[in-house]
Amino acid sequence: MPVLKLEGVTKDYALGETTVRALRGLDLEVEKGEILAIMGPSGSGKSTLMHILGLLDTPTAGEASIEGTSVETLSERQLPGLRGQKIGFVFQTFNLVETLTAQGNVELPMIFQGVKRDERSRRAAELLTKVGLPDRLLHRPSQLSGGERQRVAIARALANNPEIILADEPTGNLDSETGKKILEILERLAREDGKTVILVTHNPDAAAIANRVVTLKDGRVVDEKRHA
Repeated sequence: MPVLKLEGVTKDYALGETTVRALRGLDLEVEKGEILAIMGPSGSGKSTLMHILGLLDTPTAGEASIEGTSVETLSERQLPGLRGQKIGFVFQTFNLVETLTAQGNVELPMIFQGVKRDERSRRAAELLTKVGLPDRLLHRPSQLSGGERQRVAIARALANNPEIILADEPTGNLDSETGKKILEILERLAREDGKTVILVTHNPDAAAIANRVVTLKDGRVVDEKRHA
């Protein structure tokens, strides 16, 4: 069973009196443990697709499901809880809380899932060590480099041990050498830990680590390539 599946998904947005169709009858399956890259020009529907795959939005028509459960069957209260358990997000702009330490940022998703303080602290320290920041636990984002901030963001994405990591342009604000190190971490999460990694990217170097590259144009899949 795919971890994520879209069948005939259409997404419309109202723009004044005009309806904009961002996705047009899109079908997509994401397999457990794969690295999937989603590419395409601006306006192709990448961001909309990311929001639907990340359970941040729902289709106008068609069906989206996660591990066989249709998103339509989930209540507005159930959806955030499932998203918090199953999906970790990594953003281009890091989205860290500036007033919290690295450890505090990683603990934050666990607070929302009701994890006790001692366990949060232990797991946050473990995850920051996993991404190569054992000596940065008490540093705030302003005291960290861009690459270090993205490592904190990856550790935060792993806080609740999700099945899926959804990374939106994870190397977009980084130089090429730092970006390469971030991609190596994401690749290890799939190869060694069995995480499903979805990359939304313009960067061919990021797409190169993927098992499969899907290209969008005008809300449709226009190309799909598998890598060995």
